[in-house]
Amino acid sequence: MAAETHGDSDDGMDEFMDKFKTQRYKNAFSEKNWEQEFNKIPMFMKTAPEEIDPKNYPELACLQSIIHDDDRSPEEQAKSLKDEGNAFFKEKNYKKAIISYTGALKKKCGDQELNAVLLTNRAASHFHLGNMRSALNDAAAAKKIKPGHLKALIRGAQCCIELRNFSEALQWCDEGLKEHTTDEKLRELRATADKHKRAAERDARKAKVKQKKLHGEKEALLTAIQNRGIKLLQSKKPHLKGSESEDESSAAMEQLRLDGLSSQEVTGAQVFQDEKGLLHWPVLFLYPEHQQSDFISAFCENDCFRDHLNVMFGEELPPWDTDRKYAPHNLQVLCIFFQYFYNGVNVLIADVCYLLTRWYLFNRFFVKAGTPSFIVLVKDSSFFKQFLSGKTIRDL
Repeated sequence: MAAETHGDSDDGMDEFMDKFKTQRYKNAFSEKNWEQEFNKIPMFMKTAPEEIDPKNYPELACLQSIIHDDDRSPEEQAKSLKDEGNAFFKEKNYKKAIISYTGALKKKCGDQELNAVLLTNRAASHFHLGNMRSALNDAAAAKKIKPGHLKALIRGAQCCIELRNFSEALQWCDEGLKEHTTDEKLRELRATADKHKRAAERDARKAKVKQKKLHGEKEALLTAIQNRGIKLLQSKKPHLKGSESEDESSAAMEQLRLDGLSSQEVTGAQVFQDEKGLLHWPVLFLYPEHQQSDFISAFCENDCFRDHLNVMFGEELPPWDTDRKYAPHNLQVLCIFFQYFYNGVNVLIADVCYLLTRWYLFNRFFVKAGTPSFIVLVKDSSFFKQFLSGKTIRDL
């Protein structure tokens, strides 16, 4: 009877093996999808899915439920979440690693060694995301729990260097080297922090000397302007109304301040004093007849208007002068004086041979927005006469 059974067993196995050789297993991995199928198995996963769907990832969902099982002790839950965070960290998914480490810290387990590791690991995740302040806070919290925690000390020093707080970085390194005297990483970080600290102090000294020099130059410039009796009109100063006297208004306008020297021109040119003590102003020439203008970035106060007009209208006249009238000998320079608080208008006509310094002598001449402005017209032209009649002055 036993022999018969044995024979049946052998015959059945032979039949099964013969069938196995000729038929494919229906549930086996195919050549096309085996990698995707393997990636669904937690042991072989290369990357964790963003969302764990129990239908698509039943094994992973099961492990996830074990990790977050509230029936276990806080220490066990914290360790599981730490392992989860470490897995995310290895995948460089630092945001999810932070979530896992934070969840573990919220379990408030009594294992201070574990808590220090969680804080240090979270600090590393923040560091790689560029959240230096958060990383430094976690490193400091880990060091408070475990003062000699080497990784926390290294991370704290690194964060301070990235935040350019080199003095504090040196403190972290010195504190760590007291206990870890031979640690090469701390020595390297300390050398780096010390190098940057010395460079920052050197740059600060240079900046201070440069600032002092610039301040001295500006003070000398203001003194030169004041000594010449030049009045600066603050373009943003509000119009004063009511019963205030003209003397009070003029006094307010005549205050010499550095912000009154800033040119509003696109070039950003500004008055400066050369080594001989001469002032060079950015000057604007206006040609209202043709709605054109010229900007001179550095008009020396000892230059006359003809010097610059000869350059602009000497060899070749501008294309907008279709009548070819703007030759230097035909031109007249004008300056408009605004009675600022009464909206009155006065015009002074000058010869092109005038030096720029001559305009300083007129009481109602103000430099507006750091740029003296002058009107250039053709002598005795119809537009010139119309201009002097006051019909066009208020339109400027």
